[in-house]
Order: sequence, then C-alpha cells, then structure tokens
Amino acid sequence: MIQPATSERALILAPLGRDSQIAMMLLNEAGFDGVISADLPHLCSELEQGAGLLLISSEALLRSDLGPLLALIDQQPAWSDLPIVLLTHHGGPEQNPASRFGPQLGNVTFLERPFHPETLISLVATALRGRRRQYEARDRLVDLSQSELRLQNTLETLEQQVEERTAQLRHNEEVLRQSQKMEAVGQLTGGIAHDFNNMLTGIIGSLELLRRRLARGRTDDLDSLIDLGVTSANRAAGLTHRLLAFSRRQSLDSKPVEMNTLVVSMGELLQRSIDESIRLEMQLSEQLWVAEADPNQLESALLNLVINARDAMPDGGKLVVTTSNQRLEKPFTDLHSNLSPGDYVKLSVSDSGCGMPQSTINRAFDPFFTTKPIGQGTGLGLSMIYGFSKQSRGHVAIQSKVGEGTTVSLYLPRYGGDLPQDQPADSQHPLFAQNGETVLIVEDDPAVRALVSTVLSDLGYAFVEACDADSAVPIFDSAQRIDLLISDVGLPGMNGRQLAEIGRQYRPGLKVLFITGYAEHAAVRGGFLDPGMQMITKPFTFDLLTAKVREMISA
Repeated sequence: MIQPATSERALILAPLGRDSQIAMMLLNEAGFDGVISADLPHLCSELEQGAGLLLISSEALLRSDLGPLLALIDQQPAWSDLPIVLLTHHGGPEQNPASRFGPQLGNVTFLERPFHPETLISLVATALRGRRRQYEARDRLVDLSQSELRLQNTLETLEQQVEERTAQLRHNEEVLRQSQKMEAVGQLTGGIAHDFNNMLTGIIGSLELLRRRLARGRTDDLDSLIDLGVTSANRAAGLTHRLLAFSRRQSLDSKPVEMNTLVVSMGELLQRSIDESIRLEMQLSEQLWVAEADPNQLESALLNLVINARDAMPDGGKLVVTTSNQRLEKPFTDLHSNLSPGDYVKLSVSDSGCGMPQSTINRAFDPFFTTKPIGQGTGLGLSMIYGFSKQSRGHVAIQSKVGEGTTVSLYLPRYGGDLPQDQPADSQHPLFAQNGETVLIVEDDPAVRALVSTVLSDLGYAFVEACDADSAVPIFDSAQRIDLLISDVGLPGMNGRQLAEIGRQYRPGLKVLFITGYAEHAAVRGGFLDPGMQMITKPFTFDLLTAKVREMISA
C-alpha cells in the first residue's frame, strides 16, 4: 500500500529553464511536498513509490518514450485516477504539440505559461483533494473485503459448508461505485450474523445441556432438548436455503406446472394463513398456459406473498390471487438481462392494505430489509422470490400506492415441451437391504461420510467409502459390487458429476444419487441429471436419504 509520506507529493518534470525550481518553491511555500525528476524514467521510478499528482511541462513529453508512463497509468487499480497538470505554452494546439497526449494521460488539467502562482497552487490543491477521495475509496474497498471474510467465517461455523456468495459481496467494486449499495451489504452481513448467532445459541445450548444431563445420569426430558437443537438447526438450514434462493444458487427442479391446479391445491393453506377479517379471492384464467418452474419453490413463493399481503392489512381487507397469460415483448425484456421475448404465465397477489412509498419499493428485494417490527420478519421473503424468479428465467415486479394497496406479480416462462404422462403410483420399497446390496459413498467431509455410512449400515446395506474421486475410480475398476453411487457434487479435484461419468464408463447403467450443499453447475437439475440420477440437498433428513436409496436400488 502507498505510504502517507509519498501518497500526496507532487512529482515535477520540467527539464528546460527554471520551471521545475520555481514550481517546487511555490509548492513548498504553500505547504505541499514535491520531488523534481531529471527525466521521464526517473519520474516513472518515483511514481511507482506513490504520488498525489504529476506536474509535467509539455516539452518534456516530446522526443521521449512515453510507453513506461502510459503503462503505469493504464495499470492503475480501479479506485485510482492520477491527476496530471500539464504546463503548456500560450497559443493553442499549434504551439503545444504535446497536448495530443491528453486523452492517453487521462485525468489531465492544462495550465498555460506564464501562470499566476495562485493559479498553480489552486490547481494542485484541487487535484490533491480529489486524490484523497480516491484513497478513501481504496480504504472502503479494503474494509469491504475484510467484511466478506468475516461473513464467510460466520457461515463456516455452522459446519454445513455453506458457500454463500451474494451479489453484493461478489461485486465489491460496483458497491464502491454505487454508494447506495453499501447499506445493503451492511444489512446483509448484520442480518446473517444476527440470525445465525440466535440459531447457534439454540444448537450449542441444547447440546451442552444434553451433555450435562447425561454426565449426571439424568435421562428424563431429553426429547425436548433434542427437539430444541433440531428446530434451531432446521431454521439455520432454512436461512441458507433462502440466501441461496436470493443469490440464484439454489438447486431447482424445474418441470411443467399447472399454475391453477397448484393455486387451488394451496387454497386451504392460504386461507389458514390469513386473518378472518381478510377476504381471499381467486381469479384464475380458464385458458392458462402451462408454466415451467420448480413447483416446491413456487408454492413457497406464493405463500410468502400471501403472508406479506396479510401483514399489510392489519385491519382486514381483500386479498386477490390472480393468474393470467402474458406476452413480454422485446422493448420490455431488453431492460432485463435474463429475460427473452415470449410467452409467460403471470401469478399476482394483490392486497388492499397500506401500500408502500417508492423508497420502500426500491429496497423491497434487498436481503434482510423489512418494514415489520423486530421478530416479525426476516426480510428474506421477497429477496428469495426475486432470486427464484431470475434463476427460473422469469421476472418479478411490484406496483403499490400508499393507502391503496400493493400488487406483486411473478412471471414464469411458458413450458414449451411435451407434457409428461402421468406415472403410476410408486410401489412400497423394502425398508432393509435384501440381498447384500452395496453402496459406494464418495464424500470429502468425514462427518457427513460417517453419518451416511452409519444410516446405511443400520438398514443392512454394505458400503464402501472414498474421500475423493481419485480414490473412487480404482473401486469402479475392480470386482467390488456396487448397486448405487452416493457422491457429493463439490468434491476436491474432479467433481461428483465427472466422477459419475467415469463410473458409468466402467459400469454402464450405474445409479447415482448426488448430495450437495451448494453447486453452481447443479443449480438447474434438468441440465445436470441424466436418467438414473437423482439429487438431494444438504442438510437432508435421514428419512429422505433412506427413501431415495431404497427407491433407486429397488428400481
């Protein structure tokens, strides 16, 4: 980092006459520090040590190799825009051929000679003020980077290997250029820390109490402590899920969705979620297209919108759920990078509540932003819907007027393929292994590997373990029986998807169950899974794991 002693000095290059000495004297009298350079190479050498501005005479740029100087200017970090004062002669471009270098030099101010001393000092003072603001921007960038590290450390303490990379923290330079996003980053960091610390308190506290009671031989009322720990852990898992949804990194299982059927099936749940003083209406289009989306995430989004609408009507009112077909044309989709012109299915939730001012609408999708009282909202509902819509190649919009109500509309792409045929109901699969079925478990986390193998062992399955893909490949190339491969997606080196491809080269038709906490390339399952492959996300219940194992081995 540039040291304070050099960060505000003026580097002077005026080799003809006494310009350099006069400029140095004027700067010193005004309280500014400076260094006189004999030639351009010396100036570049000093510039590498740091400078507040350059003071260069136009003749110094002529008949000199400007390559090193221009290279240093081009290599400035994003926060830097080095001020340059170029001393010229009176008479315009004809008398100042060096002025053509102005665009290449960047932040240049021209000062005609002869100049008044106060003019020079004023230009230098202005340049240094701008330079100090650049240093402040640099320091904010460093602070933001340190905040990101602290956030990552907080997530790692959950031992769920959550790799939450939010849009705000992935674009630090953009945050600096757009200062209004700084508050959103602080809101995100504080919200995660607050919620996770509460959940960790429940998890760690319940485990400590369990240890104390078992040490004293007390076995009464242990179920309540276990329930407390599991509840807190599930809340933490839900929070990471919503964060991944906001950052568009959740694993989506997109498929054809009959929107009207989904809304009607949720009618009873939606009715129970609102107050008796609120009248729920459904206005569903009869000729509605089939949408393409993850139905579970869509249900969660609809429930969130209805709850938000309920909270906006504390004194009662009307809540309307509407479906319709919508054609989005190019002038609209050009404003949104993830949208393509075409057919969309629109789901809207309208309320007659208090409405929102424009300042609130502008921040409504920010993570952890909420207008609800403390303890009554996480501020992740709309941000999750925003991420879900973008990852689904859709769109979400808010229309609201204070005192009149709010409408939130979710646009999802129309399904363009052939509708799948109804599948017969699954038959009951045996609970325990029947004939020595063997599972290959590939997981780099020893704790997860041990838990999975223990669960399978309890069900009578044989298992073989590997900590990475390199250790698993020789097992495929052996006589070892393998009925199912269970593999983490995010393995070190070769990932789980690549390992499955190699496994199927050795053993065609190999069944594969992927487990993942976060995998960017597995975010859309339809493009990730081949026939005979399924996926579950961490953290998962052992009931789900055993059900998937039984289903896939019995198939």
